[in-house]
Amino acid sequence: MSTRLNIEFLGVKLNNPIMTASGCFGYGLEFKDYFDPNELGAAVLKGITLEPRNGNMGTRIAETPSGMLNSVGLENPGIEEFKKIIPSIKKELHIPLVANINGKILEEYIEIAKEIEKIKEIELVELNISCPNVKDGGMAFGANPEMARLVTREVRKVLTKPMIVKLSPNVTNIVEIAKIAEEEGADGIALINTLLGMAIDIRRKKPILGNIMGGLSGPAVKPVALRMIYQVTQEVSIPVLGMGGIISADDAIEFIMAGASAVSLGTGMFGNPRLPLEVKEGLEKYCKENNVKNISDLVGIVHPDGGEKYRKRLSTKK
Repeated sequence: MSTRLNIEFLGVKLNNPIMTASGCFGYGLEFKDYFDPNELGAAVLKGITLEPRNGNMGTRIAETPSGMLNSVGLENPGIEEFKKIIPSIKKELHIPLVANINGKILEEYIEIAKEIEKIKEIELVELNISCPNVKDGGMAFGANPEMARLVTREVRKVLTKPMIVKLSPNVTNIVEIAKIAEEEGADGIALINTLLGMAIDIRRKKPILGNIMGGLSGPAVKPVALRMIYQVTQEVSIPVLGMGGIISADDAIEFIMAGASAVSLGTGMFGNPRLPLEVKEGLEKYCKENNVKNISDLVGIVHPDGGEKYRKRLSTKK
């Protein structure tokens, strides 16, 4: 069996660098009718909050040219129910599971991190700091450098599992936020979350989404994602989980060449549920045809120095 796609991500061995994006894969078993989820490198589960959430009222999803707007509102059963269902999920999913944690105030992040720490089936944690901070006028934690610093630092104090900090792209200086996350203990960075957008129904003369604005994802955001990953990976010494508009193996290769060590697939799976298999096959084919010994050799290869400095920094962090 080929080992070209085998990687180690934050100390966890993965059969390939392909993960799902939180919110696009449920709790991992919903796609069983389309492909074996165990073909993935890891599964990033639907976002979880401390208390159950019903999500946003009204229309939650709107299709846009080359993308999709969503304003689901983190509908989920809450951490207590999550703890009950994870053991049964793990019996069927034999790949690493990644919990995506969220909060509307700092204290919620801390409490949910404490609970996730106790769940042995969870190997990695994705800390979503794109959530609006209700104590800061609704501004996303990740859009405020000092709030990003605070939430990362405080969650790190109670969490020993490898932590990926998922950043908001709705900022002026993404490199600054990424460096802050690294300074405060992030083991990895996830880039990018959705861009803030909206859509209007000109016949009803009203916004389409019930929440007016939502997160834009899909191919429309891919150039932004590539740019941010390229910039961040030239400044940090931790791996990046890349996402944002991947709908083919070629897209995934671009993300890896920009600096991502692994990739998450999301919106593309709505139209093509078997996308992970196609990307996996495409990555294997590319490596074979181009004499690439391991996919990790391509990480950051479009950097001015061919990615050598970044890959060296990553290797020294292991």
